Amino acid sequence: MSTEPILDRATAAHLAAVAGDPRGAHVGIIAPGGYGKTTLLHHLGRAIHATTGTEPHRALPPFDRPAAVLLVDDAHLLDDADLHALRRHAATTRLVVAARPWPRTAALADLLDLTQDQLLPAPFDAAQVRAALPVRLRTDRFVEFAHTQTGGVPAFVDRLARTVATEPDVPATALAEFRPELARLDDDVLRFLLAADAGVGLHLDLLVDLLETDAVHDVVEAARATGLVGTAGALLPIAQRAVRALVPVERRAWMRQRLAELQLARGGQVLPLMRPLATTGIGGAGAAAAFESAAGEALPSDPALAARLYAAAVTAGRPAAEVGARRAEALALAGDLDGALRLADLVITTEDAPHRGDAATVAATALAHRGQLARSAQLYRWAGTPVAHHFGTLATIGVGDKADTRELDGPPTSLSSAISLMAQGLQESVSGTPTTALSMLVRAAGTLEPVGRGVLLPDSPAALGAILALHYGELGTATSLLERAIAAGTGGVPLATRHRLLLAWISMVRGNLTAAGEGLAAVRRAGRTLEPRDWLFAVAIELGLARRAGDAATLGRAWLQAGEAVLRHPVDLFTFLPLGELTVAAARLRDENRLATHLEQAHALLAGLGDPPLWATPLWWAGLHAAIIADQRDAAEENADALSRAAARDEQFGTVAGAARCWLDLTDGKVDPDAVEEAARGLHGAGFTWDAARLAGRAATKTTDRAAMVRLLDCARILQGKPIAARRVSTSDISAAEAAAVEMPAEVNLSERELQVAELVVSGLTYKDVGDRLFISAKTVEHHVARMRQRLGATSRSELLSQLRTLVGSSVVRE
Repeated sequence: MSTEPILDRATAAHLAAVAGDPRGAHVGIIAPGGYGKTTLLHHLGRAIHATTGTEPHRALPPFDRPAAVLLVDDAHLLDDADLHALRRHAATTRLVVAARPWPRTAALADLLDLTQDQLLPAPFDAAQVRAALPVRLRTDRFVEFAHTQTGGVPAFVDRLARTVATEPDVPATALAEFRPELARLDDDVLRFLLAADAGVGLHLDLLVDLLETDAVHDVVEAARATGLVGTAGALLPIAQRAVRALVPVERRAWMRQRLAELQLARGGQVLPLMRPLATTGIGGAGAAAAFESAAGEALPSDPALAARLYAAAVTAGRPAAEVGARRAEALALAGDLDGALRLADLVITTEDAPHRGDAATVAATALAHRGQLARSAQLYRWAGTPVAHHFGTLATIGVGDKADTRELDGPPTSLSSAISLMAQGLQESVSGTPTTALSMLVRAAGTLEPVGRGVLLPDSPAALGAILALHYGELGTATSLLERAIAAGTGGVPLATRHRLLLAWISMVRGNLTAAGEGLAAVRRAGRTLEPRDWLFAVAIELGLARRAGDAATLGRAWLQAGEAVLRHPVDLFTFLPLGELTVAAARLRDENRLATHLEQAHALLAGLGDPPLWATPLWWAGLHAAIIADQRDAAEENADALSRAAARDEQFGTVAGAARCWLDLTDGKVDPDAVEEAARGLHGAGFTWDAARLAGRAATKTTDRAAMVRLLDCARILQGKPIAARRVSTSDISAAEAAAVEMPAEVNLSERELQVAELVVSGLTYKDVGDRLFISAKTVEHHVARMRQRLGATSRSELLSQLRTLVGSSVVRE
């Protein structure tokens, strides 16, 4: 350390006044270790010499050498006899005494009472830290680091300054310099430092039990006098590093374990104490109990940590079956369903194991995430708990069976209320009114938000509510439910993926393909293996994006995955959205047989529940489009009739039913522009932007009325949020006679091949690439494009591409 102290202006002025004091008053320099007392003592001695001409004497015991001024360092280490000797010298000698504030014996207190001036060195501020560092380290970044680590204690700043290279770090050589200080500490003081490292701070009652003494105040003051501890009883960061580097890990682990045992006896929290010990392998009944308690504390906010702490409890001696149910729950919440199922099975098959019902609930929930709802329902029934009863309702209805939703006895907590509402809402969605069902699920989601982060759920009311809202055309409600569930962390890791996939689905049906693709990519970047249910949704989104963008190559690749995804997930009520998307894709790819059995099962499931429109609508709508693509008029009519019957029960379904009738008319070559525009705007109002634009655009290709074509194309563009292209003829500005005089093309219908070419061209492929995809020559592609341009009356390639994008419903914008 520098031989000259780094003083602020006020302290420097005070020292000058003390040095030149004509009275020769005694001076005390009182501060903890490391605060620079010795440096200040010698500086004051030189100042006294310079001011008065009297050279101070650096006194050492036995203090028998007479002098005008005595400089006494580390007076707190002197025995009573030496302190009494100094006091006797005070009558004829000026004393300058440096000491720590603790220990303060009666003899030291008597000596310091004689001092008329007391200097109390303080930690450096940032400016003083900067001045203490070598020039190469005087960057703002390093100054802030050094000040934070050392608390401004001059000796610690000096250790960093001498040992660090360039990057903000605390070298091992700096920490090694703490070894002598730690070695000199009284055992009680060291134990206090270890307790401070564990985060106990000034919990005096706990310290009394830990130190087994009532003189805790003395121990705390002794620790503060070392300079290693701040005013709040916490170790300075550099001191904490030193303690962890220099005190054997076994002793530190013992201290945390002992503190945890004391906390458990008091009913206090132990997670901060036991978290660092999870991988140490310590054992014993006390450690096992502490680990188990810490795991319970961690479960709501950090299930992965909770799982590690339960494992540590087993390592410490707790039988695996005793903590198996909670450990399985933690693993499931953290996303490890394989581990959860293994542990749950262990508990279930161990007859004398506690919490077998809880283990069965965990296993049933894990199976629900994997689409095994039938087996899940069986396990929920076997579990026999109120929570399992309500969860079992979800699984039972999900496979098409009637469920018992009566209230069970139990305290009306937020969790139990939310779960009960979720079960009742699901039952209402099957046998009651859609608005009531949706309202119940929205209320269940809100009730669950404050407590749902650490609750293992087979599905969330937010996810189920979002699915129903999608079926019912309430996309704003669906989005709000999912965004709030994600913010609240409802259901932990397993449901976070589900919520994000459903948000991507909403973007897709709104026609925002870019946002949908980004949402799907974010889920995949998370690196988690998707469970079968989530995988089915992800594959369906990829298919849907490819179909809407006219990307035949991606559609084909995704279909290969879809086949396996469908095989891995049995049909249930909650996956009709992806099943519907796969139905349309299968028709496009002429591979309907792959889904035939699954569609039969889906319709049988719906029939068992009475064909509830709120759940059946996605399949009817998808079935309509698949039948149109496959040119199956009877099947298309059947699905349209089903949608009409749903509209008769609830006018909200009338929008989809009206659009279905328009599609049937288009297959017959009939275009009613008013009906089409009304249906398209209805779909758009419900949030189904892509379907709305697709209907208007396709109708424009089917009409032989030039004015109707222009009107419908403009409608499609408006619904997609695109500007209307300049037209040579405006139907609103011409009379009927003038409209009749407009040159009309004989036919504006686009063939299936032309539509295929259009989809690939607007996706940005060259004529050669389009030809390769469709197994035709580039020249043939060029011929199809020229013919479409002629039929649509486009005056430029840019106008043609604009119209084709509208016709094929693509939101991809490439020139």
